Amino acid sequence: MTSLFDPIRVGEIALASRIVMAPLTRNRAAAGQVPSDLAVEYYRQRASAGLIVTEATQVCPEGQGYLDTPGIHSTEQVAGWRRVTDAVHAEGGRIVAQLWHVGRISHESLQPGGQAPVSSTSRAAEVKTLTANGRESVSAPRALRTDEIAGVVAAFGHGARCAMEAGFDGVEVHGANGYLIEQFLRDSINDRGDDYGGPIEHRVRFLFEVMQAVVAECGGGRTGLRLSPVTPANDAGQDSDPQALYEFAVSQLAPLKLAFIEVVEGATGAARDFAPFDYAALRRRFGGAWMVNNGYQRQMAMDIVASGAADLVSFGRPYIANPDLARRLREDLPLAAFDKTTLYAGGARGYTDYPSFEARDAARVAGA
Repeated sequence: MTSLFDPIRVGEIALASRIVMAPLTRNRAAAGQVPSDLAVEYYRQRASAGLIVTEATQVCPEGQGYLDTPGIHSTEQVAGWRRVTDAVHAEGGRIVAQLWHVGRISHESLQPGGQAPVSSTSRAAEVKTLTANGRESVSAPRALRTDEIAGVVAAFGHGARCAMEAGFDGVEVHGANGYLIEQFLRDSINDRGDDYGGPIEHRVRFLFEVMQAVVAECGGGRTGLRLSPVTPANDAGQDSDPQALYEFAVSQLAPLKLAFIEVVEGATGAARDFAPFDYAALRRRFGGAWMVNNGYQRQMAMDIVASGAADLVSFGRPYIANPDLARRLREDLPLAAFDKTTLYAGGARGYTDYPSFEARDAARVAGA
C-alpha cells in the first residue's frame, strides 16, 4: 500500500515523500520585488518537504497585485531566487516556482506608471488588496485587446525561463483563486466576444497557450498547474458549468505530459464542500501526478494517498508555524499554531522564528 511518506517521481523530479508545501503569500520581498535574506532562511527551514511550491511570484510587473510580493522576471530577482534554491538544495530539498499574474486583482499604485490592471474583462472585482496605504479596493481593470494576449503568454514563458535560470527544479503555473488565468476560464468573469471568450473551448485557449509557452521552456516533466474549480476566492463567481469547463481544460492539457496538477478542493482555505464537483473525473483525464489541497489533516492525507485517489497532498497553513511539518506528520507529533497577525507583516516575527519540534523541546529543557 502506498504511503504519504513514500518517495515518488513526479515527471522528472524525484521527491523524498508525497508531502508538499503549498504556495503561501507572505508579502516580505525586498526592494525590486527580490526575495530577501529572510526568504532564503524561510525556505531552507522547510526543505524537508517532499516538494516546496514557492509563494506566488509575478511573471511581469503588470502581474503584481499585492505589496511586497516577489517577481521572477528581472536579473536581480533571478539572483535572489538562486540563493533560495541553493539553500533548499543544500538541505536535500526540491523546490518549484509558482508563476503568477493577478490580472484584475490589483491596484493602480502597484502597476507600472499607475496604469489600470489588465484582465479578460473591464469589470472590477469586489475585493481589497494590500498596498502601501494598507488594504484598498482593487482598481477597475482594462480588458486586454486580442493582440495583447500573446505578450502576456510570452511573459509566462519568460518567467519560466527565469525560474530555470534561478535553479528551480520546475514551475507551477497559478491557474486558480480568481487570478488572470481563471478570469479567462470562468464565464462568470469572462465577457469577451473574441476567440478567448464565449464557449468553453475559447475560454480555455489562454490557459492552454500559457502552458504551451511554459512547457517550451521547462519541459512538461518539470511543469505543474494549480486549479481551483469551484472556489469563490477573489470574487470569482461560479462558472455556469464548472464540471464541463475543467474536464475539457484537463483533457486539452493531457498531451503536454505535465508533471502534476494541484487541485484545490472546495473553497480555498474554507469549506471543502463549498460546491459539488467530481474531482475524480478530472484525474481520469490526466496522466501525470495528482496533488490535492485544502484542509487536509494527517489521517485524511494518509488515507487519500493509500487509497490511490491522490499521489501527493499539499499543506499550506500548517507549514507556516511548523517548518519541520514533514517530520511531525510522519511521527504524529503535535502541530504548532501560527500567529494570524504576522501572516502578511514584514520581518522575521511569524516568518522565520517558528522553531522545529526538536528546537522547541531543547528550549524548554534549557528554560526548566
